[in-house]
Amino acid sequence: MKMARVILFTGQIEAMSQFYGEVLGLKQVTDEKGWREFAAGGARIALHSGPSSPGRKGPKIVFHAKDVAALRAKLVSRGASFGKIREGEFCLCDGKDPDGNPIQLSNR
Repeated sequence: MKMARVILFTGQIEAMSQFYGEVLGLKQVTDEKGWREFAAGGARIALHSGPSSPGRKGPKIVFHAKDVAALRAKLVSRGASFGKIREGEFCLCDGKDPDGNPIQLSNR
């Protein structure tokens, strides 16, 4: 697997964008409503508009998968915990590691 991005949930998307773009000097590569991504070496840092949900721990680590369903099935067979696959503009599947940290499989 290849880590694609780390998602940071924020109620301050403008200030966070300025910090990661201008202060840290990362190149902004995506600018969508409520979503911005910055190149950070082999992965990206994504900013998702809106504060972290109550009970959510830390950032969400996202792993890229060409075939989300196949990777989900493989990981579940090894004991991983993932919810249902959501399809739309992107194919996504959320799960948690043993400590409750959010992870995601995505074809984005």
